[in-house]
Amino acid sequence: MQEIYYHVFRIENHSYLIGATAKGLVFVGSEDSDNSEIKKFYPEVDLIDDESVVEPYQYQLKQYLQGKRTKFDLPIDITGTDFQRSVWRQLQRIPYGQTSNYSKIAKLINRPKAVRAVGTAIGKNPILMIIPCHRVLTKGGNLGGIVVV
Repeated sequence: MQEIYYHVFRIENHSYLIGATAKGLVFVGSEDSDNSEIKKFYPEVDLIDDESVVEPYQYQLKQYLQGKRTKFDLPIDITGTDFQRSVWRQLQRIPYGQTSNYSKIAKLINRPKAVRAVGTAIGKNPILMIIPCHRVLTKGGNLGGIVVV
């Protein structure tokens, strides 16, 4: 059975759950994440709390959150469908400080009618901020899934 090493780090007054295999980063979760979040993405793994394995990933995430880093230079070992991986690769091409939208992403991966599927793939991104789903907005300029009143 595959092993995922994880640890919860406190960065800039927030907690982040970070998980990695021996090959690379597999999960970054927000403040409310716990081990069950990793299991949603990777149900058949052994989870091992080991700060030393995931510390290099924490270091780069901390630099990013402090504004000292705009790109990540770390191995990634995530799984997904071919479609999901194409969406996630496109998200990684969005420059720091810029945004895109679901329609543009769909066009860039040559699936212009797959706007909803793009949104679903973005929602299945297991490594927040590293694959910058926060840079993708709706056509109206809002974050997906958020209703502005």
